[in-house]
Amino acid sequence: MKQVEKKRHLAKTITWRIIASLDTFLIAWLITGKFDWAGTIAGIEVLTKMFLYYFHERAWYNFSKFGVIKSK
Repeated sequence: MKQVEKKRHLAKTITWRIIASLDTFLIAWLITGKFDWAGTIAGIEVLTKMFLYYFHERAWYNFSKFGVIKSK
């Protein structure tokens, strides 16, 4: 079975959140035309989706065998 520390999942969560939140900010800014609204939307999204992604990542690691090759 593969060994991965939980801090790896946390690091992936944080780096992905930076990329995804910048994307959300830019889309919200283009749609609303308001810098402050875009910041508010991206700020809320950071908090909710960071937790969702972390638990999603942990669930896949713990419960899914999809795409995992066992070493002999």
